[in-house]
Order: sequence, then structure tokens, then C-alpha cells
Amino acid sequence: MSTPNGFPQHSGACVTQSTEGGAVQDLHAKKAGKAAKKEAAGNGVLTFEHPPSVGISLNETLKLLPDELKANTKIKSVTPRPPRKPRLERAASLDEKSWRRWRRFRTSQESLTDPNETSSSNGSLQEASLSPPVRGRASPCHQCCQQNSLHSSPDASEASPLGKSRGGTSDLGKRASEISSAFGGLLRGKAFAGGKPRLSQIMPARPLPPMEFNVASHTLRTANRIDSDCMDYRHYSQHEFGRVSSSLSDSRLHGNGLVYDNCSTDSMKSTFSLLTPIRSKDVRSRSYLEGSLLANGALLGAEELSRYFPDRNIGIFVATWNMQGQKELPVNLDDFLLPTDPDYAQDMYVIGVQEGCPDRREWEIRLQETLGPHYVMLYSAAHGVLYMSIFIRRDLIWFCSEVEYATVTTRIVSQIKTKGALGICFTFFGTSFLFITSHFTSGDSKVNERKLDYNKTIQALTLPKNVPDTNPYRSSSNDVTTRFDEVFWFGDFNFRLNKDRETVDSILNQNPGTDVSKLLAYDQLTSEMSRGSIFKGFQEADINFRPSYKFDIGKDSYDTTSKQRTPSYTDRVVYRSRYRDDIHAVKYSSCPVIKTSDHRPVFALFRVKVRPGRDNIPLAAGQFDRELYLIGIKRRITRELQKRQEQKDQKSSSVCSIS
Repeated sequence: MSTPNGFPQHSGACVTQSTEGGAVQDLHAKKAGKAAKKEAAGNGVLTFEHPPSVGISLNETLKLLPDELKANTKIKSVTPRPPRKPRLERAASLDEKSWRRWRRFRTSQESLTDPNETSSSNGSLQEASLSPPVRGRASPCHQCCQQNSLHSSPDASEASPLGKSRGGTSDLGKRASEISSAFGGLLRGKAFAGGKPRLSQIMPARPLPPMEFNVASHTLRTANRIDSDCMDYRHYSQHEFGRVSSSLSDSRLHGNGLVYDNCSTDSMKSTFSLLTPIRSKDVRSRSYLEGSLLANGALLGAEELSRYFPDRNIGIFVATWNMQGQKELPVNLDDFLLPTDPDYAQDMYVIGVQEGCPDRREWEIRLQETLGPHYVMLYSAAHGVLYMSIFIRRDLIWFCSEVEYATVTTRIVSQIKTKGALGICFTFFGTSFLFITSHFTSGDSKVNERKLDYNKTIQALTLPKNVPDTNPYRSSSNDVTTRFDEVFWFGDFNFRLNKDRETVDSILNQNPGTDVSKLLAYDQLTSEMSRGSIFKGFQEADINFRPSYKFDIGKDSYDTTSKQRTPSYTDRVVYRSRYRDDIHAVKYSSCPVIKTSDHRPVFALFRVKVRPGRDNIPLAAGQFDRELYLIGIKRRITRELQKRQEQKDQKSSSVCSIS
């Protein structure tokens, strides 16, 4: 039935059917409805015979006619009440407030993802209810109707717009809004599970703005050390491993069926750490075999290697420079150590010097200052005026073995060791490296003496000492270069061009670019290597730069003195490997910007394959020259501050011109 106003009449109690005694409840509800209608006719109370269904819109159900309601409304005077006193609470600190805000956010997320979990967000909705929870098997609709009926409580009867009303039609509008909020969940099709409301998923009003994944510096990020937050790594890892995560431990958990989804794996990780979670089962099993290549969790094993180098290739920078004993060092070494052609810096920097400057420590500080805080000096050694320094990325020092070195003197008569060789070796993961810098006998016609220097070096260098050979079956006691996986030999070999000065100058003038094939036809070292008389098993990248010797100091012109020395390729970098295609030459060039010596620095960039190793080798334990590191970084900061101050002074200064 409906009233003359068009409202469906509703009894004071909402009728619901349960599994027990549904018919009896319907009979009582009908009787209560008839009695309520009679009372409503005498008192003017608006009642509902049937609850609003889900299909009927709330606006059509709750239409009010103001004219008829005004006739039945009694206006009563209202006495104003003083405002309530504020409740005093303990002031919370900033840390406590932030923690509470974070905790609220976390619990709200948990309530959205897990409907059965009891959280503070569900409890807050229950506390907002007008009546305590009803015992029994009453449906949620019955509870909501009891809370929002117009005469189910004393407060509702006082707030009724008819009889004992305080605010007239405005209070009735408030009651209508309460009814709409009570049935809002049903009208939207949201059911309550277990008497607890479920929050709907919050969706943004508009698409979120795109976020830049790659926030690392392009100039200091290596090519092979791929960070997990970069887009290119995500694409590579999805193609290679089938999932985005760079941790192979996570994939192992999924493969064994111990983890069901990414959320479960992420929940194992600490909130304040990016480290891979370690299962207690793996720790208790004690299955880490010493020296085993297949042991899970080995420091030098395949899993750790793949985590740092997915393609198992590292970048190595090898350079040689004859300083001619000059005290003055270049102002800037960026063009030498950080050429602009490769997009990324390398993982390892090896610099060999012949006829080095008197202050060796100053030279090492300059190297550290140029490479910056991402690199540390793993080792440095000297033999007379032969220097070698090895810098490595700071996060890779844990995978290096103990570093060993040895020296050979080829000129015994001289008190100052200017001619000879210096070798440094170590193992990185499971690949052994040997770096040799040499200064052979000088002279245009002394080719045999230089070959003798080479033979003496490979026989007299006593390396390795304590670090085990990775493949002793392919080693020879007469040749040190056969006892290592990867060998790089660089220095001032002093091999010349078998041609007069005029012919060489004419060839250089005809080909001002990088075509030097005609000059290499007269190169002594190329000829001897092709015969196999020197550097057996070694290779050299293609030469596309002009001769590095001999220049006038501070100029780009070759020797203009009375001696008129012939320009030659005296400074070289050669390499060999136990395994085919392990070393790939990326770039081979010189640095014409540095002009403090009669030699130009020569450098080469390589991509070298690395294999997993065993944990039974003596490790360097992360040792590096910390004092050098601090001095170099301090100078780097000081120079940057000075540069900024100079730029600031130039902007603030004014120049007056008189015409």
C-alpha cells in the first residue's frame, strides 16, 4: 500500500526472513505493520510498509511533499546549548604521527587485499554504527533497518519531524540521508560478508602520470652492471629469466612451489632492505660445499655472478703512457680515462706508466679524483719508474682474490730501473687475470734486444704465488702468460717504423684521417708478431690512430729537433686468452689532448667473459686504499666548489667599456 503522498508505508521494524521461523516472523511483522499504520494515521508519523528494494532508486522512494508535511509539523522553540569543552590529549611527536599515519595506510591496504582479515579499517566502520551488534542469525539488512528506522530508538523519536520534532523538514531530510547511507551498499550491489562491510577498490579519477625508471647517472653507470630499476634491465630479465626480478633466489622459491605469487615473495623481504630473502631451511641444511661450482649461495658462484653480470661480461679499460719523467701532470684526465665514445664507464681500470713522474702518490690521487667515489684502488705497484694502478668498482671488490705482483729488470747496469716489466695478477670470480706493463729497449734497429726483453719477462715473472691456477693442465712453467685465463700486456715496446722520416710524413699528410694502413705495413711489431717470434698467442686490435711517438712537448707536431726521429707506434696494448672469443676489443685509440710528454697515452676498451669460481681461494676481503680514496674525493669536492665559485664571480662581475 501507499500513502496519498506516494510513499510506501513501512512498519517500525523491518521484516526479514531467516532460515529458522521465517513464516512466524512474517506473520508478526504484518500485525506490527497494521498497528503501526493506525498509530501513524493519528500521530502523523511517516512509516514504510516495505523496505526499499535494490532495483528502486532512492530518489523516487524518498520524495517528500513539503506542503502536506508543513500542515502536520509542529514548530518548537530550541534552547541553545554551550559548546562542549575540548578533550585534552597528549601531544604526539612527529615520529609517532608519521608512524600512525603509515600504520593506518598499511592496515587499509591489508583490508582491501584480504576480506577475511580483521583490520582497524573494518573496525572503524563497525564503531560508527548506531546500535550494538545483534545476536542470532539476523541478516545484515535487518541490522541496518533497525539502526535507521525512524522510531526504533529514543533519539529517533526525538528527531522525528512530526510530533516531537526540533528542526522541521530539515531534520527529516537528515533522516532521509541516513536511510540512504544505510541502503547505499545494497543499492550499489555490495554485500556484507560475515557482518563486516568490505571496502570497494579505490580507483584513481584519472590515469597516473608516467614515472621515469632510470634515475641513475648515464656517465657513471657501467654497461654490464645493469641496475634492476632500469627499464632496459626489466625488458632483458623478462626475456632471459621470464620474470622481472633480478634475484635468482626468488625464482628458485617459485620453482620449488614454496611461494605462490610475487606478493608472498615480497612479504619475505625486509621493509628497509633490498637484499634477497634467505630461507631458514637453506641455512639449516648446511649444503654449501667448499669449492663447489654448483653450491647455492656461494660468494663466487654462478648465482652471484649472474646477479651482477647477467651476460657474464665485464668492461675493462687498459691504458699505457710514457710520461717522460715530467713533474707536471695534466690538468684534466677526463679525456684520457673517461672517453666520450662509450656510453658507460667501465668496471675495471688498469693504467700502466713508463718513466713515471717523481711523485707517484700524486699521480694515484689524480686518478682517484678523476674516477670519483664509484671506484676504489684495488692495488698499486711500482718497479723503479714503472707504475701500475688497478681501480675497480666499489661494489665488486668482494669478488676479487688476493692480489700478487712480480717484477723483472732487463737492464741490470742501470741503477735506476727504467727498463723492465711489472706484472699484477688476481682472480675475479672464477677468471684469472694477468696485467703486465713493460718498457723495452729503445733504438730503431734494436729489434732483437726487444725480443730478448720479452723472452726474459715471460720466464722470470713468478706468478701466481698463492692464488691457485684455474686451469693447471694448460699452463707452462716457461711462460707466465699461459698460467692465466686472460692476459693483457701493454707498455712502451719501442718498436718503430722501418721507413725514413720524409716517407712517413708524406703518408701522414696524404691521409690526415684514421687510414694508417700504409704506415702499419712498415711496423716492426706487426711484422714480428706475424712471424711468431714475439707475443706468441697474442692479438692486437685494429689501429686507427696516428703514431703516438715522438711529439714536441705541448704541441701536435712530431719531432722538430735536429734528430728528426721518425713517428712510430711505440705504445701498444696486446691481449691473449685461454678460451676463444673471451676477449672482445671495443675501442683502441690514443688521447691527443694530453701533451705534457713526447708520447701520447694509448688506451683500449675490452669486453671480457667471466666464469663462476670456487670459494676456496684466498680473497682480498674487500681491502682497498682507503686513505687514497678519501683524499681523492676531498679534492674532487674542493675542485667542484672552486669551479662554482668562479662561475658565480663571473656572473656577478661587471665590465665597463669606454668608447
